[in-house]
Amino acid sequence: MKRLDDILGMSLKIYQDSDYFCFSIDSVILASLSHINLRCKNICDLGTGNGVVPLILSKRFRGNIVGVELQKDLSSLAKMSVNINKLSNISIVNSDMRDYAKDDNLNKFDLVLCNPPYFKYDPNKTLNRNSHKTIARHEDNISLDEIFWCSNLLLKEGGRFATVNRCDNLIYVIETLKKNGFEPKYLRFVYDSIDNLPNLFIMEGIKCGKSGIKVDKPFIMHNLDGSNTQEYEEIIGGKYDSK
Repeated sequence: MKRLDDILGMSLKIYQDSDYFCFSIDSVILASLSHINLRCKNICDLGTGNGVVPLILSKRFRGNIVGVELQKDLSSLAKMSVNINKLSNISIVNSDMRDYAKDDNLNKFDLVLCNPPYFKYDPNKTLNRNSHKTIARHEDNISLDEIFWCSNLLLKEGGRFATVNRCDNLIYVIETLKKNGFEPKYLRFVYDSIDNLPNLFIMEGIKCGKSGIKVDKPFIMHNLDGSNTQEYEEIIGGKYDSK
């Protein structure tokens, strides 16, 4: 069922459908914590879903933002969300990212982001009967290797790629980045609270970059008493330092 929701406290509206994968905190963190330098003019979000990452990025960035989504119904929701928020700098493209990463789009972007499927496809496991949610969660339609390959094609030399993933996939992500011409340059672990183990991480790689990685301080969402940390509160409220 289609509905119109708020994106936390960001003064943004988003159309969602419960038959599809609704946005999660992973995408909020990716869009909020990824680095955007002053030279950045074009950003691409691969597998944009209902467009939550481009919508949040619009709070931080006034340049051109493209969201690429394979599923037609989801891309339609994303376009509706862009329109209701009156965001003229966001374009939503209904395309397979492997087709999009060709011709006029080669070496076009300064930053590419992706919140990819977290689970490798296993034909021996029972997947969600809802194919839309399976595409979002599992690599049955596209692999991490293909996503990173597409990202490399889309990025200018020296461009930055940002992704979010589960901590048990850390080595897999690093190996796949390097295989596809990226040098991992930035890593930040995400904790629900400091007394728990981290459950997610943000990683950024540079196309044709030099070796050497910065490990940032943890991003912690909740204090020990369950209240939001100041940094998490600022993000869900859409308050960002100017960049």
